[in-house]
Amino acid sequence: MSVEVLKSKVEIAKARRELRRRNLSFTSRGWKRLVRKLGISDGIEVGDELKSWDVLRTVEFIESNVPKNAPILDIGAFASELPCILNGLHYSNVAGIDLNPNIKKMPFAGAIRYEVSDFTSTPFESESFQAITAISTIEHGFNSELLLKEVSRLLRPGGFFVASFDYWPDKVDTSGVHVFGMDWRIFSKQEVSAFLNEAIEYKLSPHGELDFSSLEKAIHCAQRHYTFAWLALQKTIPVRQDPDTAHSLVLAN
Repeated sequence: MSVEVLKSKVEIAKARRELRRRNLSFTSRGWKRLVRKLGISDGIEVGDELKSWDVLRTVEFIESNVPKNAPILDIGAFASELPCILNGLHYSNVAGIDLNPNIKKMPFAGAIRYEVSDFTSTPFESESFQAITAISTIEHGFNSELLLKEVSRLLRPGGFFVASFDYWPDKVDTSGVHVFGMDWRIFSKQEVSAFLNEAIEYKLSPHGELDFSSLEKAIHCAQRHYTFAWLALQKTIPVRQDPDTAHSLVLAN
């Protein structure tokens, strides 16, 4: 599946139970959150249980499509549970970037390469990654051209861009609402379709079928009601022409 939509709150709870069953739940427990709010600890509150569905969907996709030694980049990685999970699954080449300098304090920083960077202009070389993930990131300060250009540059041919984002089929107005100091967008079906069409220009195509169907506004935030969507794009693998065939075409012309 290339596009899926969270249908109900029940799917969130079900996904978290599955993560816990597999010992892949890295969200900060209640007592840890409390001591941090009291100023007793300066650690990072990792993860968000509301993101259980899309985190699990991303993990399952990575497990099915990406080798354990392949380089993976998580963008918007500050407090993201995903790099911790991938490390727990023995993915050996995981990196994360975020504008928040406290990303360097993230768990498993010795095993995961964390960098302070804008994800639309990263310090990595071209074709550095087999997969790039973004859990609830692209809807903040969204700029499709800069995002797609950098993702396409960073991905190896055949590599994947996997993202989740705020969504509702009909447009939900977020004008004047800022989250993390940036504009916030709840994508409509029309906007997601436009993004997919634009992605093709950057050699990024849907990986599977599209399912935009939605049932319940499972998420409430900033007086808006919506749900989550998830997508997977694959970078085109160049078609290599047989040298003998090419030579014959030249002669024919």
